[in-house]
Amino acid sequence: MAESTGNGVTGAVTGEGGRSGQLRSSGLRPGWTTGACATAATTAAYTALLTGAFPDPVRITLPKGQQPAFALAGERLADGSAMAAVVKDAGDDPDVTHGAVVRSTVRPGAPGSGVVFRGGDGVGTVTKPGLPLAVGEPAINPVPREMMRSAVAAVAAAHGGSGDVEIEIAIDNGAELARSTWNPRLGILGGLSVLGTTGVVVPYSCSAWIESIRRGVDVARAAGRTHVAGCTGSTSEKVAIAEYGLPEDALLDMGDFAGAVLKYLRRHPVPRLTIAGGFAKLSKLAAGHLDLHSSRSQVDKGYLAELARTGGADAELVAAVAGANTGLQAVQSCRAAGVPLGDLVAEAARTTALEVLREAPVAVDVICIDRAGTVVGRCAPAANR
Repeated sequence: MAESTGNGVTGAVTGEGGRSGQLRSSGLRPGWTTGACATAATTAAYTALLTGAFPDPVRITLPKGQQPAFALAGERLADGSAMAAVVKDAGDDPDVTHGAVVRSTVRPGAPGSGVVFRGGDGVGTVTKPGLPLAVGEPAINPVPREMMRSAVAAVAAAHGGSGDVEIEIAIDNGAELARSTWNPRLGILGGLSVLGTTGVVVPYSCSAWIESIRRGVDVARAAGRTHVAGCTGSTSEKVAIAEYGLPEDALLDMGDFAGAVLKYLRRHPVPRLTIAGGFAKLSKLAAGHLDLHSSRSQVDKGYLAELARTGGADAELVAAVAGANTGLQAVQSCRAAGVPLGDLVAEAARTTALEVLREAPVAVDVICIDRAGTVVGRCAPAANR
């Protein structure tokens, strides 16, 4: 039998906390994002364009420093362009794009043009505002774009290239696969999005991930932490670190499972909890949802419109929030008008959290961010009295 420690955590609780510790304790195999696959394919294609040979496997550097290698599933060098293809491996995550073939065709660009992105077959086009890309742009998100720019710069430096290229990303059967995603509803038409903020797909399994959250709380308590942060992803985790300087074993990879964090802390309290996440996800928590996954809860624009009204929005702005394409568009519209929708969502999310925590001695504050990691709403710590 494990020996009990003074704080109620058994002596068997050892090991690493934080996201990496949670992933290991979940027993699930991580995979690679479409953005990582597109970067690998681009690296191979541009190398071949400059040298005449495709590196296979091709190695890339991810935003957190990992250097995975990808085998090529296809290559072509002809007509002044090079194409390389990579098959996406999503690990143990039931990702609709697992097994999809991601292709990058690289062509020389005009001198001084830098890197220009094009959407090929199977990659969607942005048709509505409220996303982190302009209307008319291919749905290749900002972090994958930066990853590919960095890869192009590295290849150019190694092989004497100019770095002026046109990159066309395509995904086999992407238009068909996109029907199983939220892209059509978001106004991304014709295919999939090229996504990813870390390059790594965190595997999704309700039971395994909830158990890993519990282990994360246990590790934090065993280490004597008095402040933990439940984060919806890597970007919000960075914000929590920047705001509070929390060590890794105080970071809980909450993902979509806000309820799992709160219910476990109700039984095994830590004096302070910061909830940090994307505005849209935390607006669901504000509305009373404890599972923030898109298949089980949705952003309620009517609820956001009512919050905006209580914050001083006029009838025109209330209508604009109710008709917004995304939560991000709603909060941006309110910020421009001086209505603190982000803060109101943070306060309402804190209220939901405290209701779940009941009498547990846990003070809660909430930080809402946009996709770039900019804080768009927050509230001060408060506890149930």
